[in-house]
Amino acid sequence: MAGVQVGAGATSTVPWAALDHAALGLPATCDLPAPQALDALVHATAGVAYLKWFEYQLAAAMHAELVEPFEDEDRRELDAHTRCAATIATTMSITQGAARTLLTDAVALRDRLPLVAECLRDGVVTPHHIRTIVSRTELIEGQCYAALVDADIARALRRPGSWSPARMEAMVDMMVDRRDPDAVRARREKAKRNREFTVEMGRDGLASATDTRPAEDIVALHASVTRLAAQVCLKDTRSKAARASDAHYALITQTKFGCDCDRPITDCRYKNIDLTTFAATAPRIVIHLVTDTTTLTGPVPAPENERVCRSPQHLPRPDLAVDTSASVTTEPSAAEPVASEPAAAETVAPETVAQGTVATEPVASETAAAQSVSPDRVDVSADRDAAASDAAVDHTRGCEEPVGLDFVDGVGFLPGIGIISGAHVRDLAADPGTIIRPLGDGTDTPLPATQPSNPYRPSAALDAYIRARDLFCTWPGCNRPAWDGDLDHITEYDHTHPERGGRTNATGLGAKCRFHHLLKTFADFVDDQYPDPTDPSRLIRTITIPDGRTVLGPAFTGHDVHPGLDAIVFGDPPTENGHRPRPTPVERLRPAPRTEQKHARRRQERNRNRLRRVLPPDDTPPPF
Repeated sequence: MAGVQVGAGATSTVPWAALDHAALGLPATCDLPAPQALDALVHATAGVAYLKWFEYQLAAAMHAELVEPFEDEDRRELDAHTRCAATIATTMSITQGAARTLLTDAVALRDRLPLVAECLRDGVVTPHHIRTIVSRTELIEGQCYAALVDADIARALRRPGSWSPARMEAMVDMMVDRRDPDAVRARREKAKRNREFTVEMGRDGLASATDTRPAEDIVALHASVTRLAAQVCLKDTRSKAARASDAHYALITQTKFGCDCDRPITDCRYKNIDLTTFAATAPRIVIHLVTDTTTLTGPVPAPENERVCRSPQHLPRPDLAVDTSASVTTEPSAAEPVASEPAAAETVAPETVAQGTVATEPVASETAAAQSVSPDRVDVSADRDAAASDAAVDHTRGCEEPVGLDFVDGVGFLPGIGIISGAHVRDLAADPGTIIRPLGDGTDTPLPATQPSNPYRPSAALDAYIRARDLFCTWPGCNRPAWDGDLDHITEYDHTHPERGGRTNATGLGAKCRFHHLLKTFADFVDDQYPDPTDPSRLIRTITIPDGRTVLGPAFTGHDVHPGLDAIVFGDPPTENGHRPRPTPVERLRPAPRTEQKHARRRQERNRNRLRRVLPPDDTPPPF
């Protein structure tokens, strides 16, 4: 057998640089103008996704040949899986752990998530999202609903729009939770029993401490640490992370914390922070939790067509074999609202007095809740019909796994954490200090959109609705929770002439983190937001970058988590009251300032973009 050299000095294969770039769809040179370079970058990113898919396919083929034939009887310490990973690690000069992860992800995409793998192949999803999807679906391995979760995730990925890592995590968690809420509840109870505090010694005289606690406790702790770490002047020399570490230790040990600038204590009032005074005067910590009213009341019986196993991995039970095809091929109807009124909850947790903690601040959580729980917001009827036709071939055998869903439960969304189960939501709602605040009164009466004294400011109801609807900053790829950001007028608000646009209503506002709000305001990025023609209750968001390219906004929003948000409506905001009077004809008019000129230019660009979406392109040649 001839040896093949692999590595940096290998000469047995043709280098990628020597391949025909035109055949790969790549430009011959990278010295391109910015717009063309960006086009090539987008194409190269899709190529990276395809190559990663190809890499997974090759790793799965190696697993099929070197591991699967020996999985059942291999009892060696260095089993076939370990030796296959070692072969990959040695050849590619990567660590054993990285090779095992590559092999594990490849097998998961092949066996558990084949439709998600096709999304990677087609460039719909990037490689860095695959690790998130694989890791957060590990517990569906071997379950009869695994193929349905795969179909749900793949269909969501193929919707137009962009994905941030946090939105991806929320979507995957919701798809898993809606298929087996009982398993999620059991896992949470087990995780609560196994909470722990661990210390790991590091290098250079440092160590790491890990405290595993319920998500709401960690959110409250993070808020306390962040707030204390901010009590320094601008001349503090520590990084933000280092200040947070010092603040955390000070809170636990009740030791001193202060600014480390070189100014004397008489010049810097942050030199020494009294933790007792700081805790007594600090505002309470508010944790926002978004859920549905039906989630607060508990699981509801699943529709009859949900109680049949539709997975292509298993066959129907014999006692349901007669009715399986009829029930499965029927288009599932939309879930009827269980509660007629939307609700929002503000949960105030009781004060806890613990050794080494700041115990004078109540911890609160505020929850905006929508109307109903819809277990099938993502349409999976096509996959169900295909599964039914496959499953109806043989009625003599039954599915050994749990069949269908007996009950349907909702979920909650905790900013900074993501999706939490309905049981977790009810645990928080059952706290003696919980306050449930409805988002609306359950009638058709529109809610006020603005504050009575200032039409520029949104009402409390509209503020909560926008943040619950957007979940995160709406800028593509941003992970910042909507509750921590600003509400931005998509079309700039004209204080002098409100009729020109930029009104304060549900369609005109969007959540943005502070950075992207400033980027939109002071840079040449133009965003837009308008109702989806196919579903007016949804919004389509776009960002136009300086070179004219338009990028779609998020593909996953609060409507996908809480469909009851569709039923909440707001009244029209006032147009004239509360604004400066228009100049009379006898007054001398000044030229429009630069801000107004910029806003007018952006309005024109939005109108041009909307016309391009409505009018088909003219392909006729020019008359010359």
